[in-house]
Amino acid sequence: MTSVYWRSLQDLSKINVTDVHPAKKPTMATKPCEEITQMVCSLSDLQDGQMKEVEVGGNKILLVRNNGAFTAVGGLCTHYGAPLIKGTLIGDRVRCPFHGACFNTKTGDIEEFPGLDCLPKFKVKVESGKVYVTSHEKNLKKRVKSMSRRVPGVNHTIVLIGPASLQCAETLRQNDYEGRIIMVTKDEQLPLDKTKLSKAMNVEVEKVLLRQLDFLQLHGIEVWTKKEVKSVNTEAKTVTFTDGTIQMYDQLLISTGGRARPLQCPGADLENVKFLENYKDAADIHQKSAGSRVVIVGTSFIGMEVAAYLSDKAASVTVIGTSCFPFQSSLGLEIGKMTKQMLEEKNVKFYSSNGVAEICGENGKVKEVVLKNGEVLPADVVIVGIGVIPNSDFLKETLVEIDSRSAVVVDEFMKTNIADIFAAGDVVSFPLALVGHKSVNIGHWQLAQAHGRIAGLNMMNQQVAINTVPFFWTMMLGKSIRYTGYGEGYTEIVFKGSTEERKFLAFYIKDEEVVAAASMNFDPAVARLAEMLLMGKKITKAQAQSDDLSWLQIP
Repeated sequence: MTSVYWRSLQDLSKINVTDVHPAKKPTMATKPCEEITQMVCSLSDLQDGQMKEVEVGGNKILLVRNNGAFTAVGGLCTHYGAPLIKGTLIGDRVRCPFHGACFNTKTGDIEEFPGLDCLPKFKVKVESGKVYVTSHEKNLKKRVKSMSRRVPGVNHTIVLIGPASLQCAETLRQNDYEGRIIMVTKDEQLPLDKTKLSKAMNVEVEKVLLRQLDFLQLHGIEVWTKKEVKSVNTEAKTVTFTDGTIQMYDQLLISTGGRARPLQCPGADLENVKFLENYKDAADIHQKSAGSRVVIVGTSFIGMEVAAYLSDKAASVTVIGTSCFPFQSSLGLEIGKMTKQMLEEKNVKFYSSNGVAEICGENGKVKEVVLKNGEVLPADVVIVGIGVIPNSDFLKETLVEIDSRSAVVVDEFMKTNIADIFAAGDVVSFPLALVGHKSVNIGHWQLAQAHGRIAGLNMMNQQVAINTVPFFWTMMLGKSIRYTGYGEGYTEIVFKGSTEERKFLAFYIKDEEVVAAASMNFDPAVARLAEMLLMGKKITKAQAQSDDLSWLQIP
């Protein structure tokens, strides 16, 4: 049965939320937080274009000077709490060094993802050559933008399907949309941070929820869980779900993501052949793999993160890959070789340049994996990570444009070719400005949020085009690789540092220009490059090869 999260809301007034916790009715009078004003530095301590971390009233605060004026915002990224002082500042914008979220240093507003919340803003004054910042006793790390609520009687309905829908829903409310919002997911849970599922598979669901139920209710956002779309009637403007429910819409967002590519071999349907697509899958893999012989098919990012996670939990972990090294086609031979070595140091065994011929079972359960070279591997659990397929099959009977890779084609406003239907996230092919507006399909969390925001703005007729630079990260064994840009078709990699020392910056070159970069222990280089690429700056191969990286402006 479908779970519908909804509560009647009669209050028509706007809400200004100043905390990430759900609003609750006070049961008693509360004492207002006292303001604390503190001198944090001298006027001459910061020059234009510089930032400094200070602490006032228990709050870590980022103090910025730009065009002679001082501003102060929260010092920790609202995504995972990274110190923004270690990031990169360009103009009135600071980018987190870890995962690329960007914030306006005048307003604290989030301008690029991942993350949902803004930074708190603090009062600054300059007196007698001294800079003072005013904070509160309360240690506020995040700020939610003000949002409207649904107005009873406004019957306009927007249906949002899939992972990018939460960002779209919040964008609509932030821009005074007062109609009905129905957010639909086939998962059992409210929207959650799925990037954590391959890195911490035993995480409690409450710790990965992006928003609590009370928050969604407060802002008049309905959530339908365990509900999968079956078809769309673009003429009648209806969505039919697999349980037979039919819902009318005025505008529709399709962000149905992708599904795991199945393994095509005998025995692929045996019990304990697993895919990681949702929270339930992660919990099940964690439970079944403990003390078991695990075979992972595929050397994708998810596969390698799962291998790293299970390396000290399973009895054995074996990886089967068609290439010589993990990530070889996307990140190159050197980084792939380093990744393999890191995992081998944790007793993960690799069968490279190989594939699965058959999975054999006993009593319906996995018993062993037969490789294409004839070798036989004992196995209790097989985890498949060999790519994804955009979830667009339900659109095949419509006139919505689908490309040869099954991705939904959208323009720079995230609009499909059918009026009032938008699409976002892993299911779309969208024009990427970085590569001359070539249509690309990229499965990144940050991009899904960016798409959702642009779709929401353009549902409100704001005519805002997508302009973002992909930013991706992977985490294994306490080490993170950060990546920005679009490196498809690169012909050369220029390295600074060393993969052997696990401290490097790699520039991906195409047509004598840097088109992407990856790093490990080289922050905030990738964050800085992301900003330069976003601004349209050309970075030449000669700059990348030079021993002088002053143009990158990193410490």
